[in-house]
Order: sequence, then structure tokens, then C-alpha cells
Amino acid sequence: MWDERYAADEYVYGTEPNDFLRTAVANVPPGKALCLGEGEGRNAVFLAQQGFEVLAVDSSAVGLQKAQRLAEDRGVQIDTLVADLADYAIEPDSWDLITSIFCHVPPPIRRRLHAGVVAGLRPGGVFILEAYTPAQLEWGTGGPPTAELMMMRDALVEELDGLEFEEAVERERDVLEGQFHTGRGAVVQILGHKPRQDWG
Repeated sequence: MWDERYAADEYVYGTEPNDFLRTAVANVPPGKALCLGEGEGRNAVFLAQQGFEVLAVDSSAVGLQKAQRLAEDRGVQIDTLVADLADYAIEPDSWDLITSIFCHVPPPIRRRLHAGVVAGLRPGGVFILEAYTPAQLEWGTGGPPTAELMMMRDALVEELDGLEFEEAVERERDVLEGQFHTGRGAVVQILGHKPRQDWG
């Protein structure tokens, strides 16, 4: 399905980064960044432009080929890995930043993935997530067709146990990111970090 969606010449979610990511990452020092479900690469390329060393992971080889093309067009380098997130193991204690932007997977996969996020961040590392909530079904302006694949704040906070949160909110906002995300939307936004070890 994703190879088919990304087969178009155009970037179906646009070439500019997600709005929440753009603002949330402003105070994060460059380091190693992992982008989950990164698709056509708009967020990975943006992070590379900010000085991050980026690995973009997605199940679609077609999407990641476009990501590499976008990186080349913007004069930056990113690494890509074709992998199913159901099987992908995040390397522990390895990442300064992990992002999950509209990366909707079934709950059992999501829970395992988010446990891997907490383990995968270095102390002080940051996690940035934006996803649609079930209320998005009423808007119909993008996202999965079923509530099961969407996310809610309380469940995410539980799944991401071990992080401290600067932001963990459900809200409505205009999402104008390509042809498949266009209009008012119901989203959840997470900005959290892994506490630094206290040797006190």
C-alpha cells in the first residue's frame, strides 16, 4: 500500500517538515537522530539540514528512494533503512533524538516500539511524536481509517514510561502537509526526554 502511495512523482505529504517537529526540535542540540516511519523523508531531510546525523526507517523502499532524492536536492545526506517496524529493533542507548510523525501502527507493535524508544534514547535524549487521535475520524482530513490505529495521550504516557514530558497534549490544529493531510485535525503531541543519570 505504501509503495503504491509513494509511487507518484509528487511528495504526497509535502517536502516541508511537520510543524510540531519544527518547533519542538528548536532547542535540541544536533546529534544522532532516528526517524520512525519516515516515508518520503521530509522530516529526516529537515533534521539533516539542522546538523543531525539521521537514519530514516520505513517499510517502503519507494518512499525512502524519494527521501534520498529530496536529501540530494537539499544538499544534505541521510541514511535510510527499509524495515518493517513490527520487526525493527531500536539500538539501545544510541540516539539523541527519535521522531515518530504520523507513524500509525497496530497497538501491540506500537507498545513494543515505544518501549524500544525509551531504551534507545541516550540520557538527555529527546522523543518527538505527533499522531492523530480517534477524534480525527470525525474530521476525515487524513490518517488511518480506524480508531485502533490512532493514539491517545494517556496511553502514550504509559507506553513511554521512563521519559519526562515537556508536552503531552491532545489538541485540534490545522494540518496542511501534502494531499493526504490537509485540513483541521485532532492530534496528540508528545515532547519528552530521557532523564540524565544522577550520580549525586
